[in-house]
Amino acid sequence: MAKGVKYTKMDTSYFESRELKRHAGVWSLWALGVGAVISGHFSGWNLGLASGGWGGMFVATVLVAIMYIGLTQSVAEMSPALPHTGGAYSFARSAMGPWGGFFTGLVENLEFILTPAVIVFFLSQYMSGIFETSPEMLPFWWFGFDAVFTGLNIIGVEMSFRFTVALTLLALACLVVYWVSSISSVDFTKYALDIKAGANGQAQHLEGGGGALFPFGWAGALKAMPFAVWLFLAIEQLPLAAEESVDPQKDMPKGLTYGMITLIISAFLMLWLNAATPLGSYALSQSGEPLLDGFKVLFGDNIAKLLALVASIGLIASLHTIIFAFGRQIYSLSRAGYFPVFFSVTHSKRKTPYTALILGSAIGFAVLMITRFLAGNESGVFIGGALLNIAVFSAMLSYILQCGSFILLRKRKPDMDRPYVSPFGNTGAWVTIVLAALIIYYQLQDKSYRTAVFIAMGYLAVGLVYFALRGRHRLILSPEEEFALEHETKAKV
Repeated sequence: MAKGVKYTKMDTSYFESRELKRHAGVWSLWALGVGAVISGHFSGWNLGLASGGWGGMFVATVLVAIMYIGLTQSVAEMSPALPHTGGAYSFARSAMGPWGGFFTGLVENLEFILTPAVIVFFLSQYMSGIFETSPEMLPFWWFGFDAVFTGLNIIGVEMSFRFTVALTLLALACLVVYWVSSISSVDFTKYALDIKAGANGQAQHLEGGGGALFPFGWAGALKAMPFAVWLFLAIEQLPLAAEESVDPQKDMPKGLTYGMITLIISAFLMLWLNAATPLGSYALSQSGEPLLDGFKVLFGDNIAKLLALVASIGLIASLHTIIFAFGRQIYSLSRAGYFPVFFSVTHSKRKTPYTALILGSAIGFAVLMITRFLAGNESGVFIGGALLNIAVFSAMLSYILQCGSFILLRKRKPDMDRPYVSPFGNTGAWVTIVLAALIIYYQLQDKSYRTAVFIAMGYLAVGLVYFALRGRHRLILSPEEEFALEHETKAKV
């Protein structure tokens, strides 16, 4: 039995009221991973052009892609070996004990709660522009999106996954239409290289293009890395669907690998074609809706509202899939007693974690309302400058912990059954750790990022105090906990 914690063994009725239903195959998992990320291909990544220019953003994307390859292959090895809904918490629990498991779960929880809240905010901005509603109506948009997509996730796992596949394919189709339409307008030197470094080190427009590939040097490439993260952020959520996968030991590694291949292709096509068309890198670096602005350049402003609806599909796809993720993440931590156990109850007929889904959405909505109250007209700036970067910081910390778990599991539990083995081994995990730490370092160089990191640290500190005083005395022998304890016993024998 693990030291410093107390467990309660529940009867079968406890787990019967917390059952999930298996449905997902390889392509459902692929859609879940790609769908969670795809909004980052519609907006967010482009801001990195102002930090590194086109060449700097290209290098940043290469480095971040390498980081995610190392991460996803490490996760692809751990997930079939520990096929539980806990995901990152489950890996860390087996590798680092209850404290490591709770802290890793708490970090990932912060990422998955804030990311959909930010997506809801930007999606509501789109809708407000399309339907010309007043700023006072934004909370109604927020509530509406939360209610609709939380409801879809509660209705049933079959419905949720079908909707995920449809949304992901539709979002990718929008990107393909843009890529095909923009090829004839490409002039890389004129448009992609239209950024220069001003006297104050800020990005400035270079009329006629033809500028340097690296206007801010190699340092600019490193500064652009936090923005390149948006091209891949959240694919790591796939293991949260392990207990709803038909064959997680075979399908999870395939879903992660196919998802990364899809995202890498899309990421580099967006970087090339969104910047090398008449919109140009500089205008792109200042845009809140880069894909929409790209469509406007290609097709004109006359169909702007229709284009805005098209451009919102990527946001909708990510919102739906990340709501799925935080539901399963809260469910898993609650089932094991780390969070209050009520939030792990599943619907009696639909077998979906409705209490966890409602809780996550309610917290996200509350964050938006509190932000609106405190920041007022500057709430958009705060969300862009702080909430987005809390999500990035917590994601990077989660990656460090997950890859650390991978290395420790290989060292301490070499005989554990591993249906899939990462081809990159410990090297891939260490590369991910180094690059994630580098991204955190560059976040700390910017004041707005620094504020985000301090907010995140405060949240994590409160969570650890709760666990020390209360949570660790109320743990449940859930599948994740029993698996970890069983292997701890074997290791001692």
